[in-house]
Amino acid sequence: MPDELRGGGGLVTVGTAAQLPFAYGDRAQVQAAIQDHGLGFTVEEARSLAELLGRDPTPLEAHLFNTMWSEHCSYKSSKPVLKRYLPTDSPFVVLGPVEDAGVVEIGEHEGRTYVAAIGHESHNHPSQIVPYEGAATGIGGIVRDVYCMGADVFAVLDSLRFGDPRGTNAERSREIMHGVVDGIAGYANPLGVPNLGGETAFHPGYDDNCLVNVICAGVMPADRLIHSAVPAEAREEPYDLILVGKGTDSSGFGGAVMASRILDEEEDLRSAVQVPDPFLKRVLRNATLEVIALARREGVAVGFKDLGAGGIACVASEIAHAGGVGVELDLDRVHLQEEGIGPEVIACAETQERFGWAVPQSFTAHVLRIYNDDYELGAVSRSARASVIGRFLPDEPVMRVRWRGEVVGEAPTADITAGVVVERESAAGRDRTRDEVEFQGDPKDLVLKVLASPNVSSKRELFSHYDQEVRGGTSFRPGESDAGVARPVAGAAFGVTLSSDGNPHYGEIDPYWGGANAVVEAVRNVVATGGRPRALTDCLNFGNPENPEVFRDFVEAVRGIADAARGLGTLELREEEPLPFVSGNVSFYNESATGRAVPPSPIVCCLGVLPDARTATGVKVTAAGNRIVLIGERRDELGGSAAAQVLGQLDRGRVPTARFEVERDCAKVVLELIEVGVVRAAHDVSGGGLVTALAEMMLGSWARVELGLEIDVRPLPGASDFARLFSETGAYLVEMADGPLPAELAGVPHVELGWVTHGRELKLRGEAGEIRLTAEELEEAWGRSFRELME
Repeated sequence: MPDELRGGGGLVTVGTAAQLPFAYGDRAQVQAAIQDHGLGFTVEEARSLAELLGRDPTPLEAHLFNTMWSEHCSYKSSKPVLKRYLPTDSPFVVLGPVEDAGVVEIGEHEGRTYVAAIGHESHNHPSQIVPYEGAATGIGGIVRDVYCMGADVFAVLDSLRFGDPRGTNAERSREIMHGVVDGIAGYANPLGVPNLGGETAFHPGYDDNCLVNVICAGVMPADRLIHSAVPAEAREEPYDLILVGKGTDSSGFGGAVMASRILDEEEDLRSAVQVPDPFLKRVLRNATLEVIALARREGVAVGFKDLGAGGIACVASEIAHAGGVGVELDLDRVHLQEEGIGPEVIACAETQERFGWAVPQSFTAHVLRIYNDDYELGAVSRSARASVIGRFLPDEPVMRVRWRGEVVGEAPTADITAGVVVERESAAGRDRTRDEVEFQGDPKDLVLKVLASPNVSSKRELFSHYDQEVRGGTSFRPGESDAGVARPVAGAAFGVTLSSDGNPHYGEIDPYWGGANAVVEAVRNVVATGGRPRALTDCLNFGNPENPEVFRDFVEAVRGIADAARGLGTLELREEEPLPFVSGNVSFYNESATGRAVPPSPIVCCLGVLPDARTATGVKVTAAGNRIVLIGERRDELGGSAAAQVLGQLDRGRVPTARFEVERDCAKVVLELIEVGVVRAAHDVSGGGLVTALAEMMLGSWARVELGLEIDVRPLPGASDFARLFSETGAYLVEMADGPLPAELAGVPHVELGWVTHGRELKLRGEAGEIRLTAEELEEAWGRSFRELME
């Protein structure tokens, strides 16, 4: 006979679902129940759940709260730090980091205001376990986040981190890298989404934990924004919950919890990784846009949310709570791809390619017709369809789950979605005393070795796998400019620029400047392309937050990105207006069972706007006789540099720093010069230093030298030619036509370095003499070394 228990959700009739002995079992019994059911709770958290419910939980409830209380979903370690430091608002922000994607105003066209929806996520653990599927579903998830805001995706980017390709685990690192790249291409290409950029770095700290961070941007008229909430109209008329997409199976069950723990190589976690289907996603996208258009024409208020972590139960509780209502689910009405799975799996599995709609019952038939009849989802993927799986409760703010006619779970939506907060201990600050990087040798040999190093050399071998021009809106492909450039609205003058950045060697030495430099470089890349920075996103990748040293590094990195965002500002508005973070993700537990964590890895994306996309500026020099001017400060900052890595001196040197007010002034001047047409090409100085930036301006995206440079570094500050050439203090290199220097430069630090020549070589004149690098030497070192290394 069913048992009736009274708990926090009221009278709950539990049928065949046995309760887990969290309330009154002894510690050993609680721990055994946690392990038997594959949960991630501590014993204390299990006790807290029983106290919250007022009774022992059912297996479904245990798995639901296990997901919602995971680090991945609740941000239980990071939430107080993020709230304390990060700016999230500006006059351009339509929606900050409160739903599946942030929304930012980007321009007007034909009397309509357009906005960009942008999201930033990680799929690190899944990609380490099953590289192809992990990376592909990472793209799939972030694309869903943007689609469910009502936007049409126009770009994805990826920031990738792999182990040392020359180290003891080189073969495995290369295998993971190839799988990840193939997974990204294998999903985004058939979906029809261009890859506009990203960056890839290698470090021994990623041998056991690769990082796959993905960014997605979409566009829509501002009045088409859909929220991840049941509309207020649901209090006045009946609303249904419609599940759309792939048939539910057990794939991805426990995925959020797996992403919130340390990986153990002895444990097979492949079942926690989802299975992608980009072809179904493409049909879903087209059908979804039709539903959105019809709802708008009919004046129907709807809510829309993608199914990610926690599956059906999480999306139902979140969308209901956001709308101030409850929800009743009937799991028997869920379309399945796999028979014989229990209610907790049906409710919480993270099967890919699914969305949840909150629509009036009067509109339900239209939604079902579009997906099931007009687009025939079942013909695209077995068991795919749209099904009504529940109804919203206007006067009862709970989630009630039924299966086979019985209640198998019930709790207030406020309790389900509240999450938990854990106070973490933070260690004392690091000792930043370091000796200077030293060099006594052949500078030309060092230049070629730096250009050939894995973190500096051309990554065309990787990004050539991606379709960059599908949709026809790409203005600059990866490598042609410092940031990707797209014109997402057909016929509109404005464009959008996107760049993502981060340096693990900086973060390893000084997490504060690792974070700050990620912001400064992302902004600098957008500015060098001609974009006005509008918004930031972040993905913060760290080890175990229970380790005080790891948590200290996390806090320092967040302080760094926040200070840089405030110090640089939006450039278009008052100086006190910070650059806002509108989306982001925290990924902890990137650590192996041996206790080896990834280096502190804050990765930041900047979205900028080009008022006139025709002013977008590329990297490659354009005409002999033009001048090369450096705009920005120079300091001897070689800590974490590519040169230090080549020389085996990563334990030496100071990491690059920035005076934010000077960076802001330089960015404004560069933008102004680009917009008035003075600048012919522009490139930032960053990884590899000044000499690398000069070589890349000659090489361009295709590693083909057509024009040369003649440069004199003696006017630059610095203790030596070595420091002048290889210091990674950030700055801009710009190509300008010959003639008097623009008056705008008077207010910022700048040095005229030389000019563009017809000779296909790089001439560098310093205090110690002249270095000459031929086109063939540059093309071989920078253009071909990475391909040979990967093979």
